[in-house]
Amino acid sequence: MVLDTLSSSLKNTLKKIASSMFVDDTLINELVKEIQKALLKADVNVQLVFNLTSKIKERSLKEVIKRLDQRSHIVNIVYEELVNFLGGEKEEIIIEKKKPFKIMMVGLFGSGKTTTIGKLAKYYSKRGYKIATLGLDVHRPAAPDQLEQLSRQINIDCFIDKKEKNPVKIYNKFKNEFGKYDILIIDTAGRDALSNDLIKEIKELNEDISPDEKLLVISADIGQAAQSQAKAFHDSVNLTGVIVTKLDGTAKGGGALSACAATNAKIKFIGLGEKLDDLEQFNPKGFVSRLLGMGDLGALLEKVKDEISQEKAEDLGKRFLKGEYNLVDLYEQMESMKKLGPLNKIMELIPGMSSVDIPKEMLDIQEDKLKKWKHVMDSMNKEELENPDEIITTDRINRIAKGSGTNISEVRDLIKQYRQSKKLVKLMKGKSGDMNKIMKKFKGKIPGLKF
Repeated sequence: MVLDTLSSSLKNTLKKIASSMFVDDTLINELVKEIQKALLKADVNVQLVFNLTSKIKERSLKEVIKRLDQRSHIVNIVYEELVNFLGGEKEEIIIEKKKPFKIMMVGLFGSGKTTTIGKLAKYYSKRGYKIATLGLDVHRPAAPDQLEQLSRQINIDCFIDKKEKNPVKIYNKFKNEFGKYDILIIDTAGRDALSNDLIKEIKELNEDISPDEKLLVISADIGQAAQSQAKAFHDSVNLTGVIVTKLDGTAKGGGALSACAATNAKIKFIGLGEKLDDLEQFNPKGFVSRLLGMGDLGALLEKVKDEISQEKAEDLGKRFLKGEYNLVDLYEQMESMKKLGPLNKIMELIPGMSSVDIPKEMLDIQEDKLKKWKHVMDSMNKEELENPDEIITTDRINRIAKGSGTNISEVRDLIKQYRQSKKLVKLMKGKSGDMNKIMKKFKGKIPGLKF
């Protein structure tokens, strides 16, 4: 998952609390040291780590001894202080009714700025807004083409001029056409470093365009250097927010998240992969809840709402929890889950499920497998589809494989997956443990925890 090493360290630390017999100064000091180690490994600034853990220690020593539910209260303190550390309340972009609402993107080379524009455009397109992109990066030759291709993928209009080298002139050239769009997302030039000429150009564009949002796109793998970048861009254009990219592929993400949160510009979105759908609103409460293994139902519901109708989602949930379905139902469920993204990422969002030891093959259902399994099912008769456990014999498997153009092992693989999916429900219902007992006490306190 995102910041996997940090998450594992924090979860292991909380497990120690859950299994401890007594809560005393020794336990609290050990907790603080473990959290310090975990955050430093995630490249969080030493001073920020010290400030955070000092608050956790101070509150724990002061508040916990007086309480009956000491262990769960320590967990709550860790949760609350980590949330505050990463910015506190979620800060959303409010799209005003004026046309167009202008979002200007800034950032250095390699931050994923142009790709993030495509992600952001798709995010708002899904929510019913009419989007256009504008290419004002006149220095990188491939920038206009890349922006145009990304815009075409999501069926939105893109305004570029490959011959003009003055970004202000490009903006003024198309200015009268922007009024028919709800949102205009503007790409600007990047550099290898934060140079004076880049700052000058961005300042001029900021004055001429008067964007409603000025978002810095910053790569998570730069770690603590994010703080100086965020400050320099903020000083030049008065940033309204930050998007942290590549958060799924680095252990340094803690540095970027905490450094940005330490500036006045809050993190608005995080990039969690290479696909255009891999963009998520940053919610410190849900993010910390996920880090601690408590899930993030808010993020999960957002994904479901985007990709699956409410009726389909309810039906999917009922069938899955019952564990009583045939091969046709299994296929429909996999098709629906595929729209939400990799299953291992979905499981992270379900409270308590990140600690469940689910076999890897259960979480690694690839698209090509689904296609082959569909061919296999097309070669089955109604009786075989509805009652596979009882009637699919070796002879039938041989016939199905020939009829579907697949091999016998692929047919058996489908049957195996079908049987394992039933076991998964039992596994989910049977896993509880000490952490789940503590988490029950957070009902109503932490978003995403529901029992």
